[in-house]
Amino acid sequence: MRKINSIRVTELVRRLAIEANLCLRKDVLKSIERAARTETAPSARRILRMLIQNARIARAKSIPICQDTGFAEVFCRIGQGVVVKGGLTAAINKGIMLGYRDGFLRKSVVSDPLLRKNTKTNTPCVIDYDVVKGDKIRITVVPKGFGSENASAIIMLKPTDTEESIIDFVLDVVRRAGRDACPPLVIGIGIGGTMDKAALLATKAITLPIGKRQAKEHLARIGGMIMERLNKTGIGPAGLGGKTTCLGVNILSFPTHIAGLPLCVKISCHATRSANGVL
Repeated sequence: MRKINSIRVTELVRRLAIEANLCLRKDVLKSIERAARTETAPSARRILRMLIQNARIARAKSIPICQDTGFAEVFCRIGQGVVVKGGLTAAINKGIMLGYRDGFLRKSVVSDPLLRKNTKTNTPCVIDYDVVKGDKIRITVVPKGFGSENASAIIMLKPTDTEESIIDFVLDVVRRAGRDACPPLVIGIGIGGTMDKAALLATKAITLPIGKRQAKEHLARIGGMIMERLNKTGIGPAGLGGKTTCLGVNILSFPTHIAGLPLCVKISCHATRSANGVL
């Protein structure tokens, strides 16, 4: 049995929290660069080039990509053959606290959704644990901005609903979001399980590399149709028109009940951020 001190977990999470907020993911940046080369609307091209410049300045000068440095979500895949000496949840939260402190990142978490008092640490974070084979710990930190999070939506479709019903719902969610979600967008979709499982799948989906081939052929086909239709809506970068409304669509699914078809659409802005590391 491999043993890892919780201090190492804290340090890794601290580093990832800073990295994710300062360094735009390479797949997201490449998608924006590709869109800038193919976009035909002059104003849309200018906006895309500004986003590229913004990402490069943020990395070079070690400043946040966006002023909304997000609510931290952490995915922790822990091997069955590893033991953490010390509290794992406490270690992860401490890492987020130190990362947001040392990285001079905005603290946006309130301790109660109604009383609205800021915790001043950007904690607690949301943590999802997954026990897997092996003796390593893989941690992914996802700073989720709420301009796009507020545009996300979930629906409990009927089991008799079709692929077209799924596509229509996604398009409706994005149209209602419009410019408020800071397009061009990355769309994560979770289908199946229960309501909470669908939401978790959708969040995991936005951490997947843009353009990575879906494991399930029918999901790849649906994702392609959604992206094609979204880019015909004319919303465009910053909602000011153009053919680049969506940078990528990833879909994850899970078995579900015979009486249901849960569907969650997680909207993520052009500053779709995540960073991962292994201990």
